Amino acid sequence: MKKSFVITEVSREDLEELGFDTSEVSDETMERLASKLADDYCEQLFWTSLDIIAEYMKIPKKAQRDSGMG
Repeated sequence: MKKSFVITEVSREDLEELGFDTSEVSDETMERLASKLADDYCEQLFWTSLDIIAEYMKIPKKAQRDSGMG
């Protein structure tokens, strides 16, 4: 089994920093918010950011195999 690593989290305090009133925000709502944030991040930024940051950190890429064509 491959090990996964947590990227980030979201809290009521994060919402409060943006001026939202979280006094009646349920855990279920927070879970839905976190899920939507994760979906949005994966669709828009994750792969591009992963590639850029991994290269910046000098993580080597596998050698590409020559397909023998050309």
